[in-house]
Amino acid sequence: MTTMRDAEVTELVDGRHWRVVLGRLEAVFRTGSFARGAELVRRLAAVADDLDHHPDVILRYPSVLVRTVTHDAGGLTERDVRLAAAVSALADELGIEPDATAPQVLEVAIDALDIPSVVPFWRAVLGYEDERIDADDASPALVDPRGVGPSVWFQQMDEPRPQRNRIHLDVTVPHDAAEVRVAAAVAAGGRLVSDARAPAFWVLADVEGNEACVCTWQARD
Repeated sequence: MTTMRDAEVTELVDGRHWRVVLGRLEAVFRTGSFARGAELVRRLAAVADDLDHHPDVILRYPSVLVRTVTHDAGGLTERDVRLAAAVSALADELGIEPDATAPQVLEVAIDALDIPSVVPFWRAVLGYEDERIDADDASPALVDPRGVGPSVWFQQMDEPRPQRNRIHLDVTVPHDAAEVRVAAAVAAGGRLVSDARAPAFWVLADVEGNEACVCTWQARD
């Protein structure tokens, strides 16, 4: 099955509900009550069975998060677009409003000189497994098999770098929420380290130099 570009998917899905974050389609619905959220999930389950395409769903008070990707294709496909349309129709039918700025994905990035030697330790200590990635991807990643914890990926260092932290956080947010997030971080006492790769990512740091990147799908295709 052919995967679709992030920009193409963004154009095809309902912009009130869905955002592409780190190669996944996500929507957060403000249900207001646990019972109403459970009703949305119940109906969503039936639709997913009909379409034979099953998203990840997190039911909490007072919202429901829906995340979809075509795992066997390794990315977003027409199946995800169809499922997103069906879920949007359910939300409209139930009168449930979205929170389009809420989707985000947190990653932990570890800079390493010898990645093959470092990865087994983190795989074991976290109880994680290897993420399926493209063969030409030079940045391996580990993922929580339960789909709960943040993924951990490894970035190749060219030389030792004792003057900077070697672990930083990547926070992937909707493309239209990134600049607000960056501004909020700076207003909270942080500083902008670099925007040279924006809007793919902005590098930020706290007052002690600990770094985080705010990332989007843009400027990556």
